[in-house]
Amino acid sequence: MSGRRETGMVATAVGDGAMAAAAGGRVRTIAIASGKGGVGKTNVVANLAIALRRRGQRVIVIDADLGLANLDTLLGVNPRATLRHVLHGECTIQDVLVEGPAGIYLVPAASGFEDLTQLTHTQRLLLLEQIDSLDGAFDVLLLDTGAGISANVLFFATAAQETMVVVTPEPTALTDAYALVKVLSTRYAEQHFAILVNMARGEFEAKRTFTHLSRVAERFLHVSLHYLGYIPFDAEVPEAVRRQRPVLELSPGSSVSRAFEALAERVVAGAEDAPPKGGLQFFFRRLLTEERR
Repeated sequence: MSGRRETGMVATAVGDGAMAAAAGGRVRTIAIASGKGGVGKTNVVANLAIALRRRGQRVIVIDADLGLANLDTLLGVNPRATLRHVLHGECTIQDVLVEGPAGIYLVPAASGFEDLTQLTHTQRLLLLEQIDSLDGAFDVLLLDTGAGISANVLFFATAAQETMVVVTPEPTALTDAYALVKVLSTRYAEQHFAILVNMARGEFEAKRTFTHLSRVAERFLHVSLHYLGYIPFDAEVPEAVRRQRPVLELSPGSSVSRAFEALAERVVAGAEDAPPKGGLQFFFRRLLTEERR
């Protein structure tokens, strides 16, 4: 497809340079989820990853929307293999790892394959083995989950150290965000959620949206919601998506780009509050533990 960056496979990426020197470090895992589709979650993931990289964070993004993946398209990269090939035993995760804009790394998934919409126990074990090879190579792992409350979404969200829920001011988005928080809290005992309001038409609308969600969740679910801020509605975003470039690169001076930079600052500042749950190995071992509940 024209306009997409040809990156190919980065078979030796994890063993080279500064990433190898970081072996033994701890990765911060953040699942970015949404109750419904169309709230701009994947766009948030792409731009947040770049903004974090600009702040010296070594960032890896896993496209965890395994059956309807499109993060590679949004980032303008053209992978030759995906997690589907890994899960079928055709290659390793290093073979599918690709470098994206600003030096972030992406583990792409495939789109249009029903067999990936609900991973089996065997596939999760294989994923654990493959992801273990990346431990110590990155500072931040962002998981772009699917929308809704499917098995895969809950699988990834319950295992991450932190869960960021993306919501828009629309009533349906609020209802579905509440449903996601409800399932994660009542079934998996998750109690802390960061809320990002996307496509808001100003701070007042964003805070009103958060307040509405927070009051209902705290009253009926007894969970803690943390307001992470908002990303304003900006016509530059759909244009960036159309051109398959992150808005941070296409329009660095726009209001939405400044908001993503500010979001990254808040995420970095909140690192000290992240639960000390260990590295990637712990992350995926907890996934398997959650599955047996």
